[in-house]
Amino acid sequence: MSDHTLNEEAVLAALRRVVDPDLRKDIVTLNFVKDLKIDGHDVSFRIELTTPACPVRDQLKDQAVQAIRETIPGVNEIHVEMSSTVVAHASAQRAAILPGVKNTIAIASGKGGVGKSAVTVNLAVALAQEGANVGIVDVDVYGPTIPTMLGVTDRPKVHHQKIIPVEKHGIKLMSIGFLVDPNTAIIWRGPLASGAVKQFLSDVDWGELDYLLFDMPPGTGDVQLTLVQTIPLTGAVIVTTPQDVSFNVARRGIVMFQKVNVPVLGVIENMSYFLCSNCGHREDIFGHGGGKLIAEEMGAPFLGEIPIHISMRIGGDTGNPIVISDPESEQSKIIREIARKLAAQVSIRDMTMEAEPSIHAPLVHLNVPGQS
Repeated sequence: MSDHTLNEEAVLAALRRVVDPDLRKDIVTLNFVKDLKIDGHDVSFRIELTTPACPVRDQLKDQAVQAIRETIPGVNEIHVEMSSTVVAHASAQRAAILPGVKNTIAIASGKGGVGKSAVTVNLAVALAQEGANVGIVDVDVYGPTIPTMLGVTDRPKVHHQKIIPVEKHGIKLMSIGFLVDPNTAIIWRGPLASGAVKQFLSDVDWGELDYLLFDMPPGTGDVQLTLVQTIPLTGAVIVTTPQDVSFNVARRGIVMFQKVNVPVLGVIENMSYFLCSNCGHREDIFGHGGGKLIAEEMGAPFLGEIPIHISMRIGGDTGNPIVISDPESEQSKIIREIARKLAAQVSIRDMTMEAEPSIHAPLVHLNVPGQS
């Protein structure tokens, strides 16, 4: 091989054969290829992805090496470094209310009792385990459960007039549960609850986050409508169970997000089936396939199905999510794969979607107990 055969132009031409299956463009056009260097017959470069949780990370690396070897004979060493920089959603870049937060994702359900909060917690931890900076806002103002599920007993502190989120398992967390007596019922009318949610966010110093997940109240009420129209959402995820009563209500949740121009990033079917730990028999307790059916019907991605397991319940009760307490379980592996698919959908939206207009809700002032 003559020396002039191996050059930057030839390497980039080879790498144009490597196509991101989600974004449907080659990695050169996407500007993923960084720091390309040629030293003799050795090649090194970095592939900078749009998320650390990229589900095709290893695939793209292998294809890049293969493309160079097949196109440019005689190359010796090929060193490929993988990195990521999460892209900020277009409207998030302009949102004064959440500076530093790149993507905001609503985790919602049409009805209660589908395990939405448990899914939120485990998805957040799974994304953090991949290397992302993640936070959760527990905006279920009438029944906050995320602090229990993360095992948080500390209350947030205040610094320079800003509330500092509590951190646990690598997740930043704020919940209305921190701000009220746990034995007191929260009885707020819709406008007050909606205004509280917005003030709750604007008073918190989140720092730099790749993903901020909102654990939404069940249904399609005032809090949901205000949140999706005042907070710049990258998109929403719908959690359902397979049974008819659940996915029929989930349909209304999808319609709500579509009406306010919030992309539905995907549908997750929770409690999909029970797998006996003794004999391996599978039992579809709540039926099967409802989540995939509603996703196909509404034109939304189907992110996956999570089986029932006692470890999911124990993890929620003890503050140790299953992806931490039992990382090699089938449930944990499924959740991590769903988290990667979700991250991929976020990247697709960030590369293609424009900002949406927002409306305003009344504000209320929230005080952190014990703080002046």
